[in-house]
Amino acid sequence: MKKVLSPEPAPPSESPTCDRIIGAAFKLFMEKGYAETSTLEIATRAKISKRDLYANFASKQAILLASITSRARRMQFPADLPAPRNREMLTVTLTTYGATVVREVCQPAVIAVFRLAIAEAQRSPDVAEILSAIRSTSRHALAGVFAEAQVAGILGAGDPSEMTEQFFALLWGDLMLNRLLGAATPKPAEISRRAEAATDAFLKLYAHPR
Repeated sequence: MKKVLSPEPAPPSESPTCDRIIGAAFKLFMEKGYAETSTLEIATRAKISKRDLYANFASKQAILLASITSRARRMQFPADLPAPRNREMLTVTLTTYGATVVREVCQPAVIAVFRLAIAEAQRSPDVAEILSAIRSTSRHALAGVFAEAQVAGILGAGDPSEMTEQFFALLWGDLMLNRLLGAATPKPAEISRRAEAATDAFLKLYAHPR
């Protein structure tokens, strides 16, 4: 049975050697695919010996985890979003949060991680599993905000997890697909408009009947 990677995020690299290994590995993963890349090739590209490589990482899977985590760290948004006390506060939280999500996820380094996950979906599902684990943290935080807004009487009935998915659907539209296909990174004004529109549409859907 294939061993599945733990979704636990890897610690940040702590040395220039780690950074070189991670950088070399990610480029090779993008060029050849994770399954077809050997640790010898990674060591050669990083200009170190295999012994030095294994002194820093226990396996190729560990390098994969570190290389994805180092780039996907932009997606790790605050897990302690403020509890909304009124509709205005919730509006500010959602527009700020939404704009941050779009701005950071649309960065080339993060888009490269998504492309790698798509390319390796069949041969190395571990990649998608790691990425999903990183993304889930921010989604859980947002679901918690929605649950607290319901208790405060700001939002109406609905499952907070489903509400979270609805908000992200309104926020992204087809932007992610376009970025994966090579469209330009959206400008700050466009990102702000997208976050505001998603927040407005979401609140119209779930506003408390009062």
